[in-house]
Amino acid sequence: MDREATAATDDAARPRDWVTRRAATLALLTLDTAAWCGGFLGAAWTRYEFELTADQCARVLTVALACATIHAALTLLSFRTHGRHPVGSAGEARRLAGTTAIAALATLAGLLPFAQHPVPATTPLVGGAVALVLMATGRALWRGRQDRHRRPVRSAERCLVYGVDAASERLIRVLLGDPQSRYLPVGLLDDDPDNRMLRLNGLRVLGGREQIGAAVRRTGARTVIFSMSGADAALLRDVRGRTLQAGAAFKVLPPVRELLDRPVTVTDVRDMQITDLLGRAHRVAELAVERKGLAGRRVLVTGAGGSIGSELCRQIARCEPGELMMLDRDESALHALQMSLHGRALLDGPELILADIRDAEAIARLVADRQPDVVFHAAALKHLTLLQRHPGEAIKSNVWGTLNVLEACRDVAQFVNISTDKAASPISVLGYSKRITERLTAHYAERLGESYLSVRFGNVLSSRGSVLTAFQAQLRAGVPITVTHPEVTRYFMTVEEAVHLVLQAAAIGRGGEALVLDMGEPVRIADVARRLAAEADTPVEIVYTGLRPGEKLHEHLFGPDETDHRRLHPLISHVHVPALRPEEARALDPYADPEELIKRLAALCQGSGAPLSVLPGQR
Repeated sequence: MDREATAATDDAARPRDWVTRRAATLALLTLDTAAWCGGFLGAAWTRYEFELTADQCARVLTVALACATIHAALTLLSFRTHGRHPVGSAGEARRLAGTTAIAALATLAGLLPFAQHPVPATTPLVGGAVALVLMATGRALWRGRQDRHRRPVRSAERCLVYGVDAASERLIRVLLGDPQSRYLPVGLLDDDPDNRMLRLNGLRVLGGREQIGAAVRRTGARTVIFSMSGADAALLRDVRGRTLQAGAAFKVLPPVRELLDRPVTVTDVRDMQITDLLGRAHRVAELAVERKGLAGRRVLVTGAGGSIGSELCRQIARCEPGELMMLDRDESALHALQMSLHGRALLDGPELILADIRDAEAIARLVADRQPDVVFHAAALKHLTLLQRHPGEAIKSNVWGTLNVLEACRDVAQFVNISTDKAASPISVLGYSKRITERLTAHYAERLGESYLSVRFGNVLSSRGSVLTAFQAQLRAGVPITVTHPEVTRYFMTVEEAVHLVLQAAAIGRGGEALVLDMGEPVRIADVARRLAAEADTPVEIVYTGLRPGEKLHEHLFGPDETDHRRLHPLISHVHVPALRPEEARALDPYADPEELIKRLAALCQGSGAPLSVLPGQR
């Protein structure tokens, strides 16, 4: 019954919309006709030195109406062939200039054959220019009236936007064009001297960061929205501090890279997050992902419920694959993934696969039955300290699990293994196991001649179990923040960057190599802890616990025998990985003495930049 009522309402609305569009078109054509008449009369009036007889006026209006008819015909033809532009937009201005020029020249061509011109030959040209100005002015006035109607209501919160760039321009346009917007922009702030006194959508740059307090008092703004893509953390902290000191709230617009696949909305304005304060430049915007490479293909993602796997599935889904298969052993993670993809989670679709990569027979049957074209292998155990205590579990999941997937994927064209920077000169069980998976992947690349490769990146921000997640949990619990060492540093990247690298690997990587993203400068963990502590409402203590077995003071992206080659992209390095025969990995005994097992894992990494003898806890 509701569906029938909705359909009836839609049917009733269509004639009204048609009438509205027709009325708008008729109004524009009337405006244009009046503009042509006014332009021609003005041109002739000045040509005859401000003395026009009734007969001359009649001839001028006749020619003007003829020209207006040509212009109307061209306009309607353009609507039918190329579609219409919004009234007052840059696209409509270009179309208007083109049709005006053609109509004026056509009218002039029609006058030239006459021995006695009905109107002076200059009238179509001068009159056309005047008519164009009149038509553009009328449209600008109409657009301004519409924009005023769409402005946020007076009760909206007055705000200043810090930063003049493409993202801020899009944001201002959205805020000013949404009657329901929570924010009403009243001014801009920017430190670039070249932008002083600049106007953007009617808003003026009121100064730089030093003028934040004065601008807040002058405009009555209650919020400052920071919108500068690629800005460093020091600038962000400085602007935030000055904003809070001025008594205004501080908000952040995400970088452009997060807004590329959709328009900016008011809900994109958010509170500052710790990821905004890390002090490294994000590189994803510079990585052009070739989405067509996955279109129509059958794609399998293992570990689909994890931080990397779930974002990978979301990105792949936008590439319009023929089928996306999502495998994980955690049913709750699969439930959350389906909810994030479709807004519902009935768990009844064939795209969700509940399986464990440790089960070699199940994986082999699955791949044989579903026949994926591309496999992204993200399933793994990743907690360094736990694996250091239980190396047998690292062998069963990371090493043998990867080997099970590789064995099952003999007929798969592309295989991308997700690795870690801890695989470069590894000293931990996690690093050893992931280095071995890189070498096993290289072996199958040599054996099968297919595009089998690995992707190596650093710590993923806000992933489950990451250091930032742990710090935030400690803050919520009201306990001290624990840091292993005052000088410890790590490379960080967002999950979007990590997934972009993985997708790039499928497009540009070559079999048997590892791709490494340029992640900028490493971040000192103690600095991150201090910044988080400074954001807390109450004083927070930072406690140093010491490095644990298997932890490095500083991570490295390359081993001592690896060379940084950037053949295809300035931000992506290609590293050769020596192969490892599966028989050597299968010979590992996960139930052996842990210390002896760690030595055996280290031995399998030799010849690839690993140390010759590595003891547990070595740094």
